[in-house]
Amino acid sequence: MTEYDTNAEHSISPLNSELAIKYILSFEHVGQHLIDVSMSFSALAQQELWIPVWVPGSYLIREFARHVSTLSATVLDLQSQQSARHIYVEKISKNRWRLNCEAGETIVVHYQVYAFDLSVRGAYLDHTRAYANPACVCLAVAGREQHPIQLIINSGQSFAQHPIACSLTKMSAIQHTENNRIYHYRAKNYDDLIDHPFEIAEQSVNSFDVNGIPHTIAISGRHRTDMTRLANDLKKICRYEIEFFGSAPFKNYLFMVMATGSSYGGLEHQNCTSLITPREDLPSGNEAEQPSAAYRRFLGLCSHEYFHAWMIKFVRPQEFAVLDLEREVYTRMLWVFEGFTSYYDDLILYRSGVIDRPSYLELLAEQITRYLQNAGREHQSVSDSSFDAWIKYYRPDENSQNATTSYYNKGALIGLCLDLTLRERGSSLDAVMRQLYQFAQQGQSLTASTIPDLCEQLIGDRLNDFWLNYVEGTLELPLETLLDKVGVKYTVEHKVWPLGLKTSESPNGLVIQQVLRDSVGADAGLSAHDTLIAIDGIRATTGLLAQWADAAGFNVRACTGAGTLLTCHVFRRDELMTFQIQPVASAIHTIRLSVAHPERLTDWLEPFSSIH
Repeated sequence: MTEYDTNAEHSISPLNSELAIKYILSFEHVGQHLIDVSMSFSALAQQELWIPVWVPGSYLIREFARHVSTLSATVLDLQSQQSARHIYVEKISKNRWRLNCEAGETIVVHYQVYAFDLSVRGAYLDHTRAYANPACVCLAVAGREQHPIQLIINSGQSFAQHPIACSLTKMSAIQHTENNRIYHYRAKNYDDLIDHPFEIAEQSVNSFDVNGIPHTIAISGRHRTDMTRLANDLKKICRYEIEFFGSAPFKNYLFMVMATGSSYGGLEHQNCTSLITPREDLPSGNEAEQPSAAYRRFLGLCSHEYFHAWMIKFVRPQEFAVLDLEREVYTRMLWVFEGFTSYYDDLILYRSGVIDRPSYLELLAEQITRYLQNAGREHQSVSDSSFDAWIKYYRPDENSQNATTSYYNKGALIGLCLDLTLRERGSSLDAVMRQLYQFAQQGQSLTASTIPDLCEQLIGDRLNDFWLNYVEGTLELPLETLLDKVGVKYTVEHKVWPLGLKTSESPNGLVIQQVLRDSVGADAGLSAHDTLIAIDGIRATTGLLAQWADAAGFNVRACTGAGTLLTCHVFRRDELMTFQIQPVASAIHTIRLSVAHPERLTDWLEPFSSIH
């Protein structure tokens, strides 16, 4: 198998060894899932080291320091290249260490990182795969964060026959020894280093060019992907996005994919994305011309993360201009960066020709359905949802659906509403996005007033009520009205949760997963995690619960009698409780979209021809 690197340069000047910070990563303890790290650098007096507590693109404090162990340090004698003396290392905070050293001494630090996080945010090591997001593996040298970096990856015997996927700049040719390969990379500084994950594993690889820009797909894990079909579809998506913005903020791009049984997610980087997906979402050799729902989901994930190369990695909120990776960085703009990206990810599947119009309208209907089924939209604004991402979005619980809204989901529909509103006035959200990219090329970042200012330039109106009602407030989005104007029929159907309960069957009864706010179940006192064992003396089942009401008239089962209270027996923890409930069903909305006036669709679904 051949080694490749999506960011290779043919003439690279060597790094200044006195200024560079060098990391050597090796995998001698595969069975223990431990990555061995050695780092060397020229120290400041009482030098401190630190490791991020979160990774850009995922707004949760993840405490990577908890996986660092056996940290030790020595002074290197430059003449003999041997350790001169050991240094006392003091842990001074949860993610910082202080070295008892003198300024100018060359320090070598050794430590291990436990790597068994099968996600796109952490590090993973077993006998089949070595993966790392450097933010959770490489300690930063305080005060030297802007210094150039050398990264050496020693594949070791376990991975000697496997290629590496990494979008960092390659420094030199691969070094081969009898039992391993040694890869040399460079990074401009610490921020650059941690924005380039790598993977060594058995991989399926394909490449394609878009407008002269090389793209690579590398898939690990067991799978039977039609790599040609995937490359062809991704090429259409990538070409559309590059031409949409007019240029790309990268010179090459890597899709790094891990195929699994059920895991799903993605994390954007400046010229690559790390993806994890169910293998059934990847296209097989018999994939139909119109992608299946599963494959469509994977293409949407790729479209989303690729769009982030412009929106968040290049166009940034002002608060993210300089990131503090040791504490939370708050912004109220995630509804733009994640929400608008979520609006475009599916729309671009249609515009690029990867899916047809009915498929796109189905995806949009699913987006609207999620919004309408979320009772929390009435209680949390999307601006507050963005600000509270650190404590709410990544920590959902049984009450999240009742109390919070998603800046992805509602942000996408705000993007739709803004787009249709601007198009009524002769412009589009496309024009806004292109202008934001131009601002970023001029070194500007996004503030709360940037998009209202742009609206005023484009249509002569800042749309103050729009932001007040739908971004800062919780007023219902005017989806039906706006879609009707572009010829899309909006049909509301109902799905019933009897008594306002979402349940799942278990051997012990019906486990209540969620209780809708203001439902009869909530009013009676039922709670999430209760186990419903009997209704009016009959063993509780999904079928029995569904009989108490129907979607049309919420009529109680005939033998019960209108207005009769139901007696429900539940276990809460190990305590038996009894509740009397008025049997009224709670309806949640589902949406179907269809084209009523095709002649109105062109201006919306097709690219807006120019920036007004």
